[in-house]
Amino acid sequence: MTAEELSKIIVKGMEDKKASDIVVMDLRGVKNSFTDFFVICSGNSDTQIEAISDSIEETTLKFKEKPFRSEGKTNKQWILMDYINVVAHIFLKDRRKFYGLEELWGDAKITHIES
Repeated sequence: MTAEELSKIIVKGMEDKKASDIVVMDLRGVKNSFTDFFVICSGNSDTQIEAISDSIEETTLKFKEKPFRSEGKTNKQWILMDYINVVAHIFLKDRRKFYGLEELWGDAKITHIES
């Protein structure tokens, strides 16, 4: 499976739990990037971001893909799911604004997913 296909599957997992402000960042043309895509979304509560994370994992497992590593499930403010070529970031809204990944990786091609 390509990284682009996997990023679309991750978006589907996010949409299934009503994630907001979904963005796909194509980092393939960015010098020194360590992955091909970031898929970023926001949730309204710690319960919702955990549900989004679970949904992504369930959706990707249907395609025999599972994260190499996940972090942040204990504090539930920013959950990171590393699939090597695609990294999913699930933020509480205020945490997303604070960390500003879209600005940090401003050279990436950014696609906003319409809900």
